[in-house]
Amino acid sequence: MPVGAACCHVPLRSVSVDLNNDTPLFIDIPDALCERDKVKFTVHTKTTLNSFQKTDFSVSRQHEDFIWLHDTLVETEDYAGLIIPPTPPKPDFESPREKMQKLGEGEAAMTKDEYAKMKQELEAEYLAVFKKTVQVHEVFLQRLSSHPVFSKDRNFQIFLEYDQDLSVRRKNAKEMFGGFFKNMVKTADEVLISGVKEVDDFFEQEKTFLLDYFGKIKDATAKAEKMTRSHKNVADDYIHISATLMTIAADDNEPLKKHLEKLAELLEKLRKVESRVASDQELKLTELLRYYMRDIQAAKDLLYRRARALADYENANKALDKARLKTKDVSQAEEQQQQCLRKFEKLSESGKKELTSFKGRRVMAFRKNLIEMAELEIKHAKSNMSLLQGCIEVLQTN
Repeated sequence: MPVGAACCHVPLRSVSVDLNNDTPLFIDIPDALCERDKVKFTVHTKTTLNSFQKTDFSVSRQHEDFIWLHDTLVETEDYAGLIIPPTPPKPDFESPREKMQKLGEGEAAMTKDEYAKMKQELEAEYLAVFKKTVQVHEVFLQRLSSHPVFSKDRNFQIFLEYDQDLSVRRKNAKEMFGGFFKNMVKTADEVLISGVKEVDDFFEQEKTFLLDYFGKIKDATAKAEKMTRSHKNVADDYIHISATLMTIAADDNEPLKKHLEKLAELLEKLRKVESRVASDQELKLTELLRYYMRDIQAAKDLLYRRARALADYENANKALDKARLKTKDVSQAEEQQQQCLRKFEKLSESGKKELTSFKGRRVMAFRKNLIEMAELEIKHAKSNMSLLQGCIEVLQTN
């Protein structure tokens, strides 16, 4: 299996996040270069926006550049009332590499054909991981490009258009934001349940829903991953059984030999179908669930920022009461209280719109992917039945 440099065009339309196709800012990742422990993404942009110097251009980006972009959005106070699209996971090719290493260690115990098929399966798994890595990074950018606010962000434009290495900018951003991140060690869940009394039924209901929904999606993700692994294991078992039947057939008499070879051929075809089932389930269901685990967390982060703004407003009210009692610095306290109130109201207004949009986007995404997965499941089931019926007919005629 190639684990060094590998370059390929990667079609990426497996996980739907219901993006607006009419956006004046279209982004895709047509190419990616894998260099063992890192991936270089070619980010291609087409736009009609006047803020860009060109209408069609491409740049090379690494995973750390995506993290930098996400962090700059998190650090922008004006975006506190928005659901900031979740950062894509770090590329991880360790699992297929370990499997390939173990396969190489056990090569002596396998037939040449069995080893070749197992190697083919692992190479397909490696390619699937690579495609998925490209996919989640592209989805992140498309979510930003389809958003009316994020699409106009200056750092987003730099990410898309700046044709030099972004490492210097990443370093400066880390130094600039270092102090803020130290204050963000508490998770959203810790703040949401910390005792700040909610003053709006809408947000109280959203908080309860998201906390419960996250747990259910997490459980569903674990079960979907288990289901996908089971299909992959079945495909691997077909390889071993098929190889064993071929070995037996080589030493058997003529009448049974044909039957064994036909069964081995059937299992090889069923293996390919089973592998496709696993791949489709991974992309249409499991990966969608993983994405929405991250997206739900992003929505909870919005509630966290709003809860923090509410706490600031309540503290400002207390400070104003104390100032009035002491008749000292009253005007400053009033100004601070009004600033906190304006910030909280602005955050609440945009937060309602974002959470409402999140609900619609989520429903549409799950509906689309579940329909597509069901159609593929039916297609694979028909293929399985056709293969079994064909094999039975051949065996009955011999």
